[in-house]
Amino acid sequence: MLYPELFKSLEAARWNMATDIPWEQFDRNLVSDEQLRTIKMNAVTEWSALPATEMFLRDNRSDSDFSAFMSIWFYEEQKHALVLMEYLRRFAPEYLPTEEELHNVRFEFDPAPAMETLMLHFCGEIRLTHWYKCAAQWHSEPVIRSIYEVLSKDEARHAGVYLKYMRRAIDRLGDSARLAFAKIGVLMANTKTAKALHPTNLHVNKAMYPEDSVQSHLPDPGWLEQWLDTQIHFDAIWEGKVVNGILRNLSALLETPIQSIKDLSRYRKVMSAAAHDASGHLVAG
Repeated sequence: MLYPELFKSLEAARWNMATDIPWEQFDRNLVSDEQLRTIKMNAVTEWSALPATEMFLRDNRSDSDFSAFMSIWFYEEQKHALVLMEYLRRFAPEYLPTEEELHNVRFEFDPAPAMETLMLHFCGEIRLTHWYKCAAQWHSEPVIRSIYEVLSKDEARHAGVYLKYMRRAIDRLGDSARLAFAKIGVLMANTKTAKALHPTNLHVNKAMYPEDSVQSHLPDPGWLEQWLDTQIHFDAIWEGKVVNGILRNLSALLETPIQSIKDLSRYRKVMSAAAHDASGHLVAG
């Protein structure tokens, strides 16, 4: 099992909201109303770890090890929402999300293949790591800068954990796991379409379409792209860091040179063809 050692390592890295955030350094002159609104949107988005956890537990009923890890992931992601809300409660309570606004992002996600979902969230954690690093640079107010830096480190650790479960999946499932990871990797690392691709911005409930993404349930559904494009300026350089992180980790995981999205696309096609040949019928890829 991975969970016992993961618990130890993540427990050792855990930060304390009361003592590790420099609340006393707050400077109201260094944070704008525009920035406070983005903090609110981030807080509500982080709250969506609740329906994501419900999805993971439902779709991984046969995997008690991974399900146990969800106890850590859920705790830490809800803590992210909480620290952002604590910032607003202390310094700008008029921007604090209401309970109704938080509850609006809790809705049922359609069942999905476990390996594809695992890869999707691995990519999402890499993306959040860099989104929050970029957000920390955008802010000049020292307390919120510190919070975003702390959150970025948490998201990087979560990506590392997902990667461990992906390695375990390849050991257990072999090429079917490799193909699933490659398929989602091609989607999430495509710089032409992937800039805002994150689990919270994807359609997850056909019956609710088109309002079936977490972002569509936010107080401002169009917030994310505005935040990326015109506020924190998550540009091509930052996007390159996300893509490089995905490709570099996949190259090591799949034990094959992957330096570009074209390399990954070729790998996916080879794996898909091999699965077709082995099964005698087409495997989606």
